[in-house]
Amino acid sequence: MKTMLITGASRGLGLELVKQYASEHWQVIACCRQPGQANDLTALAEQYPSISIEQVDILQEVDIQCLAEKYKQQPVDLLFMNAGAYGPKGYGFDDISTEEWLNVLHVNSVAPFIFIKYFLKQVIQSELKQIALMSSKMGSIADNGSGGSYIYRSSKAALNAAAKSLAIDLAGDNVKVAIIHPGWVKTRMGGPNALIDTQTSIKGIKQLLENLSLENTGSFVAYDGQLIPW
Repeated sequence: MKTMLITGASRGLGLELVKQYASEHWQVIACCRQPGQANDLTALAEQYPSISIEQVDILQEVDIQCLAEKYKQQPVDLLFMNAGAYGPKGYGFDDISTEEWLNVLHVNSVAPFIFIKYFLKQVIQSELKQIALMSSKMGSIADNGSGGSYIYRSSKAALNAAAKSLAIDLAGDNVKVAIIHPGWVKTRMGGPNALIDTQTSIKGIKQLLENLSLENTGSFVAYDGQLIPW
């Protein structure tokens, strides 16, 4: 049985990832900040015994350390860094603050790589050796034609830059890295006017990961397979 570990598993894209992989008989280690409030995730775990729910605040390195120690002997085929934050919506340039910017950078740009650091050994020990990072087209500098969203855009651009380096550095260990734009999805972040639902996005992402190789590691790609410019 293959194993996926995912952050941000309690709702939206993370929850759908848990559902689709568990339904295909994967062991899923589903991480979220407040399992006691994750009713949909709990219901899924009751339906699929292969789901293990773990309490992790990705901003607390000690939480990640404890989780890595618990699963130190568990190979992780797919390490999916899904948890993210947009920050305050409706902020213009005059509204931005150091505190808000640094918080989103921590969640989106720093925490995923701290997490990967502690679980890299488990990924290398696995069969598939895959790391996926949920990015956004809004992190593309070349694609930015509308401006705004300083905090979120910069956090995802930073994520992309670090993930590209990660792909290069880990290729010698046969670890493949996917940098993924999930599309504009109907989630709490994406809003009700988004173009696609979570099922469509995750179905496409699963297909991407099935085709992930050392030839395309480190690519910035949308859920439907389209390459996105940096």
